[in-house]
Amino acid sequence: MDNIISRLTLLREESYQKFQSSLIPTVDPSAILGVRTPKLRKIAKELFGTEMGKAFLNELPHSCFEENQIHGFMISEIKNFEECLIQTERFLPYIDNWATCDQTAPKVFSKHKQELLPAIDRWLDSDHTYTVRFAIGMLMRHYLDADYQTEYTDRVCAVGSDDYYIRMEQAWYMATALAKQWDSVIPYLEKRILPKWTHNKTIRKAKESYRITTEQKDYLSGLVIQ
Repeated sequence: MDNIISRLTLLREESYQKFQSSLIPTVDPSAILGVRTPKLRKIAKELFGTEMGKAFLNELPHSCFEENQIHGFMISEIKNFEECLIQTERFLPYIDNWATCDQTAPKVFSKHKQELLPAIDRWLDSDHTYTVRFAIGMLMRHYLDADYQTEYTDRVCAVGSDDYYIRMEQAWYMATALAKQWDSVIPYLEKRILPKWTHNKTIRKAKESYRITTEQKDYLSGLVIQ
């Protein structure tokens, strides 16, 4: 893996490193090199399917943020569902920041929604922040459209945590759910199912969305918990 680190080192930008460090406070700044995302995606694409790439996926933990990003991008390209699930579950415990969590987005999961649900339930019960956040992200990404069921929102609301990154993801989920499934989701706010912070953050995020109508935003304003 020294070859990958050497390549990343050549691509680092000091100013971008400082910017990245400010956005990802859970990662030690010394573990952030400062390589831009398009360059990381390019490396991931080049490694994917090669022997070096296979070795890289088996090498955990990694030493820096950028390696984790590459790892997540590579997992996202795996086309076999079972293999992708195995690699995802191996990787989740090593995710230590919101960016890697949110940008690890396996494409094959969209074609295996029912098979994915048991894994999502396991992840929601995890005591690891970013495993829970990833699970909520999967429910937001794959289960809010034509096949939406209120039980998915029930699962998100049932997550009890004071962790900022989990609560924020719950709010993002609920705001997105309002945009896509207003009639089914607004009762969760009307009945104040969520804790005050998450409830109010949901309303704020929803009001910032162009997918929410002016009338809906006015109604949401009246649901803010003082």
